[in-house]
Amino acid sequence: MKPTLVIICLHLLCSSICGQLKTIHVYVALCDNEFQGIVPVSSSLGDGKNPDTNLYWGAAFGVRSFFKNKTSEWELVSSIKTQNANILDRQLFKKEKKNVYMLADAYDGEEIKSCIEDFLLASNENLKDSVTYKDKVIHIGGRADLVAYVGHNGLMDFNVDVAYSENSIMQKDAIILACYSKEYFSPELSNTKANPILWTTHLMAPEAYTLNAAITGWLNNETGHDIEEQAAQVYNHYQKCGIKGARNLFTTGY
Repeated sequence: MKPTLVIICLHLLCSSICGQLKTIHVYVALCDNEFQGIVPVSSSLGDGKNPDTNLYWGAAFGVRSFFKNKTSEWELVSSIKTQNANILDRQLFKKEKKNVYMLADAYDGEEIKSCIEDFLLASNENLKDSVTYKDKVIHIGGRADLVAYVGHNGLMDFNVDVAYSENSIMQKDAIILACYSKEYFSPELSNTKANPILWTTHLMAPEAYTLNAAITGWLNNETGHDIEEQAAQVYNHYQKCGIKGARNLFTTGY
């Protein structure tokens, strides 16, 4: 066999085994008793400037803690510095045995508006950026394959100011885990041209097990309705709210 053919075959074999690189960017607005219109939680859980104890990040079912400690499906591979002063912690995870990376950003709770605006811009294929891990360039922001928002529904409290691009090439998949996210985010997300694979219709606890279930379904190329069902099942498992209530909470598409 000619050397060129050997190289091509090896490349195809590697692509088949490893799969095409996929990236996920998760925007987390830290829970904040002082600067968000929420029912107050304990001072440590609701300190929006302390990621390590925050309800949506460092607590048991926060994004960083859950993906680091509560599931064997993901590995925390790097803590990454960022020049964005609104981001207090940035962690990179890798999916076990798959060529999939998830970057999670913890935004200062006081800067929830910036967090939501950045999420919306990324949904519109703006804020294109990348991070490097070992020999891999990992696309984030508007270059990510999937974007997600986790936190308080700030659109209940304020309006966003986002200039959307009309040049969005692909319909990016998006997840929004916040109370009544479909009702409040629909006008903005429709302008981004993103595809909401999972969002909510009622009050909810935006904890990371639901995010993990939705991402798993997305990676398995499941339909939005299948992802919706997986989210309901895992949410009921942790919240004990009844499967009927959990199914009524989650929805997909517009």
